[in-house]
Amino acid sequence: MSVKGLTEWAYPIAESLLADPLPRRWKHSLGVAERARSIGPVLGEDAELLEAAAVLHDIGYSPELAKTGFHPLDGARYLRDHTDACERVIRLVAHHSCAWMEAEARGLRDELESEFPREEPHLADALCYCDMNTTPDGAPTNPVDRVNEIAGRYGPDSLIGTFIRRAEPEILASTARVLGRVATAKRQPM
Repeated sequence: MSVKGLTEWAYPIAESLLADPLPRRWKHSLGVAERARSIGPVLGEDAELLEAAAVLHDIGYSPELAKTGFHPLDGARYLRDHTDACERVIRLVAHHSCAWMEAEARGLRDELESEFPREEPHLADALCYCDMNTTPDGAPTNPVDRVNEIAGRYGPDSLIGTFIRRAEPEILASTARVLGRVATAKRQPM
């Protein structure tokens, strides 16, 4: 599948997997896609790619897809095995928001990285920024509050609570890099 037309392809897939069984997760995914559109101008030709990955990033939570309990891997495998998804979208879904750290905690890092190479760092940063600046209900937030919300929801001693605290410095760094690119783009003459 070419990059052009990705969003028209991605939204119905995400909606079919999330809207009914997980309406809050669907709202979050729509909010993440909205954040992606907001930074699209700094991504140029990759803007549509990011938006497609943003709306699809959490499909692995769908009860229909959940196999390993690790949603980035389950979502990426579904896209690879059951759709004509662009390889770059699949890689972004597989590695979104420091997924390698959670994969490591689950004993799945080698599996994740052998099946799905990482996407370009600026796109990984952009998807992390979009995800970690969106509440579970799809509203804008900041990464500190988002990390605190995730740790609070799962519990500080849970696998997710421990992972998100470990990932927090990288989440904040990703956000800073994206905001730096946005600021630089705004200073560029038209």
